[in-house]
Order: sequence, then structure tokens, then C-alpha cells
Amino acid sequence: MSPRLLRRLLNLWPPFLFSGIRVRALSDDWRHARVELRLTWYNRNYVRAQFGGSLFSMTDPFWMILVMQSLGPRYHVWDQAGSIHFVTPGRENVFAEFHLEQAVVDELHAVAANGEKHLRWFDVNVTTADGTLVARVRKQLYVRLKPEFRPATRPPSDPPASPEPP
Repeated sequence: MSPRLLRRLLNLWPPFLFSGIRVRALSDDWRHARVELRLTWYNRNYVRAQFGGSLFSMTDPFWMILVMQSLGPRYHVWDQAGSIHFVTPGRENVFAEFHLEQAVVDELHAVAANGEKHLRWFDVNVTTADGTLVARVRKQLYVRLKPEFRPATRPPSDPPASPEPP
């Protein structure tokens, strides 16, 4: 699937569509995404700020998608954990920018090459248009080579034979 088609589908996906979440950009090389959460009457909380669940939702799939597409089909990439730290109330539209550097992709290739699982944290800030920090979101990804691409494991060699009694 192309990044352009995925962006369009995500913008029509009910959890995003009905929360005011819009994917504004998804780069052709799968290394950048920009997401917006518009403040509307249906995603405000009791104190008229952005609902925390919507703030987390707007960031939820993007690290996994960017890493999965950048590593290629030989790897399992799953969300393992996530957390959000609310810094200031979001009382206007907010944005999240995801940038996946080539050095990180190279690191993941290297640490997963032996077939073992690797857990890595990724961070993204949610900000207003003028750069005011609203929340910090952390996602932990599980990365591992799929079984058919893992290095072959060799059974332990037989123990040395005991010397024959004289």
C-alpha cells in the first residue's frame, strides 16, 4: 500500500474521522508523518480541553507503521507499551510530528539480526501550532525477525565420549 493511500484510509477510519484526527502528511519514504487533532465540541473534556484519549489516539499507530514499513516485510513490529504525560491543556488544534531517522532503522536491523526480540522506545511531542507543548507520548515497539528469516539454530554438540576403561 502506498503512503498516499494509507493516509487517505486513515483519514476515513472511524476512530480518527469521528475524533477530529487528520493525517496531514505521510512521506513517500515512510520516514515522516504529521497528524492534527482539531478541537471540536465532541472531543473536549469536562474542562473544555482536548480529551486525553484523543491525544493518545492521534499518536497511536504511527511509530509502528513507520518502523514496519522502513524495516520491510521480514520483521514483526508491534506496539508493546505506551504512556502519555500531559503538560498543559490543549485548548486549540494540536499536532504531532514523527521523524524516523535512518540511523534508528540501521540500529534496529543490527540488534534484531540474531533473531532475538528487541524493545525500543520512541517519543513524540504533541504541540499547538505555535509550538506550545501539550503532551509527551512514548511508545515501546517490539521488533523481531520473522521465524523464517531468523538464523538457524544449531543443536548443542554431543558431549565428548568418555574414555574407555582400560
